[in-house]
Amino acid sequence: MTPINRRDLGLLVLRVGTGAVLAAHGSQKLFGWFGGGGIEATAQAMEAMGFRPGKRSAIAAGLGEAGGGTLLALGLATPAAGAAAAGAMAGAVSVHAPSGFFAQSGGFEYPAFLGFTAASIGLAGAGRYGLDHATHHRLDRPWIVAAAFVGSALAAAAVVGRRVKEQAAAAQAAGDEGLGGI
Repeated sequence: MTPINRRDLGLLVLRVGTGAVLAAHGSQKLFGWFGGGGIEATAQAMEAMGFRPGKRSAIAAGLGEAGGGTLLALGLATPAAGAAAAGAMAGAVSVHAPSGFFAQSGGFEYPAFLGFTAASIGLAGAGRYGLDHATHHRLDRPWIVAAAFVGSALAAAAVVGRRVKEQAAAAQAAGDEGLGGI
């Protein structure tokens, strides 16, 4: 029997804990579980936050969190799972950034922490106690790491960039309306 490796055990605990938190948040968005609003309420909230179209944004965020979190917890397709979850958290960070860093003031501390943790696990790999190890790392190859993180970064940049442009246009339109009465 192979002795227990502390590094692999630590990765297991980190993966399962982080993955469970992400999966719970994603299932709130997708299914309304754990006190969440479900897809329709999440879609409305996404629209209000400037993510359009709201329903597609809600599905993407929910899948990034629930799917990425579940795969992280299982240690399966770990690079793609970590990248997907980190990308979803980049969107959440953009929403919370105007409130500063700390979570108690509505800041981005918590989604940033989840995103960095998911990304770190995706880069480090699942360890011996994950399904990637059991499948001989078929879904955890160096090219998958690169493709997953580049793809996730590009997608997150596009989504957040589009949101910023739409918010700027809406602010400009509101300012123009306010000046129309002068």
